[in-house]
Amino acid sequence: MTTPQTVEVRFKGTRKAYFLWPAADDLLRVGQSVVVEADRGRDFGRVTAVGEVAEKKCAGACTGCAVGEAQATKEPLRTILRRATPDDLRSHEEVRRSEEEVRRKVIERVRAHELVMKVSDTEWQWDKARLTIYFTAEKRVDFRALVRDLASLFRTRIELRQIGVRDEAARLGGVGRCGKEFCCSTWLKELTPVNLGLAKDQHLSLNPSQISGGCGRLLCCLKYEHEFYVASRKRFPREGKTLVTAAGSERVVAVDIFRERVYLRGEAQASRIIPLVQLREEMAAVGRAADATETAEPTESTEPTGQLYSSAVPARPIASAPSDPPVPLIPSPERRTRRRRRRRRRPNDEGPSQPDS
Repeated sequence: MTTPQTVEVRFKGTRKAYFLWPAADDLLRVGQSVVVEADRGRDFGRVTAVGEVAEKKCAGACTGCAVGEAQATKEPLRTILRRATPDDLRSHEEVRRSEEEVRRKVIERVRAHELVMKVSDTEWQWDKARLTIYFTAEKRVDFRALVRDLASLFRTRIELRQIGVRDEAARLGGVGRCGKEFCCSTWLKELTPVNLGLAKDQHLSLNPSQISGGCGRLLCCLKYEHEFYVASRKRFPREGKTLVTAAGSERVVAVDIFRERVYLRGEAQASRIIPLVQLREEMAAVGRAADATETAEPTESTEPTGQLYSSAVPARPIASAPSDPPVPLIPSPERRTRRRRRRRRRPNDEGPSQPDS
């Protein structure tokens, strides 16, 4: 029994899904157009990955994937119905051309319902069994009345999906600061988080207008060279650190990882720029000179020449401390009472003599 081929199929925008191709003797190739089984109908897409590559991507990012041993616990993948024919391609182009007109009608209905939302894009399913509307909004939007209105207008299943501004830029496309098309709308299909720490590690300007893209968020390209900057800066001394060089104590003001240079400033406010290799040589030379000075210092001794002696300090006799006087014992009340009784019973020999009568 032959194993079906796992295939990654992409649709309009960044939407993708994974399917199975049962014909093992006639495998699909990347770039071919196919007609797949969709939810309540059929859809049209393009193959972007096949075989082991598609299985790894499905296992790592796809929800509801059933590849290999996961079929028993997850929903099985749908199948690819057939390769797309020329008639299918013409129908697909007609559907895509009609989506712009649909988007304008949806915007009109949104304004009529006075909803605070921005309609970014609309997407028909290939057989027009479903219309997906993508929108952005800052707050939660109650669009139940809008869905009923659109369902009666287009006579199909309506699905409203809220997306972020980065996903909106990926669907619509545009030109970035570099003069090229957005990475997210051309080749960058997986959007990863980008934070301000990436710009700090690269010593870029923290002005939002200079490090933000067309979507208003941080540039995706800040992450491309981040590992290079982190690895390169490990070879340089930390900025603000004080070093001992041939010119004395100097503080690191800045480093240039591309020209392999270090900016130093001495105690007398004298600045200089030296290559990283020269800085390492000066620090090594200073270290060797310090080691040589320590080994050249003679050890002073007061003992006569040729006599063996110990460097340990001779122990001095410790005078014994005078012992403390004994602490008198305080008799208990019972003991004092017994003593009084014994004294009363004794004859009074020590007292004055009684006169004779």
